[in-house]
Amino acid sequence: MSKRNFAQLAAYIYEVSGIKMPETKKTMLEGRLRRRLRAIGVDTLDRYCEYVFSGDHLATEGLHLINAVTTNKTDFFREPAHFDHLVDRVLPELTGRGVRSVRAWSAACSTGPEPYTLAMVLDDYADRTGGPDYGILATDLDTEVLAAARAGIYPAELVDPVPSALRRKYVMVSNDPARREVRMVPRLRSAIGFGRLNLMDDRYPVGEAMHLIFCRNVLIYFDKATQKKVVSQLYDCLAPGGYLFLGHSESITGLGLPLEQVANTVFRRGM
Repeated sequence: MSKRNFAQLAAYIYEVSGIKMPETKKTMLEGRLRRRLRAIGVDTLDRYCEYVFSGDHLATEGLHLINAVTTNKTDFFREPAHFDHLVDRVLPELTGRGVRSVRAWSAACSTGPEPYTLAMVLDDYADRTGGPDYGILATDLDTEVLAAARAGIYPAELVDPVPSALRRKYVMVSNDPARREVRMVPRLRSAIGFGRLNLMDDRYPVGEAMHLIFCRNVLIYFDKATQKKVVSQLYDCLAPGGYLFLGHSESITGLGLPLEQVANTVFRRGM
């Protein structure tokens, strides 16, 4: 791929997704786009770039391009201290001040392990304590991972981090042992609404304010200005006293936002 075409692709990717594509990621980008070359019958990356930015192709191919460059690393019970804090501190605090229905948002849900983990934790807590009710919104920029998340079907080994009691309660095993697949129970799948949302948008149409927002391991792909824009808009979506969970390698230091840190990468909006 020529430097000119790479620069044009990188500028488009940044504009749409906020993801920076320095020269050091050129080889990675080329590798991820080769599947698209085969799909549309183009034989070189430079011709692919010409195709993308000619005629009306960007309107449809742009979606596939962004799907190709997004990183979708995810696991069940990833960064488990967050879920311990949720059960030990956050949920008792919310119910203690009269919240009867918790609204939660997984803002970069990938193939779904994060929102399903949230659903397990919230559902199990409600069973054990008599409430609260809950609803979960799960969004991502990538339409392909959203389709996988809606299905709720995973390789069996992916649920190994799920505590055994929760696995028995919420994970269905395939009747065919050779398939080595599991599926989340209907009770969890029906509790989560999946939809496409771009964190680069000027507003997030997520409905009523959220008590919990998980936006983890996303900010690391953004520059400082984009981080501030995104976290500011996440803040606007939080209910008073709501909680924002970031990834353990992320920080809001220097962003000048009125969020109180209450645990490692857990922040609370004031009442």
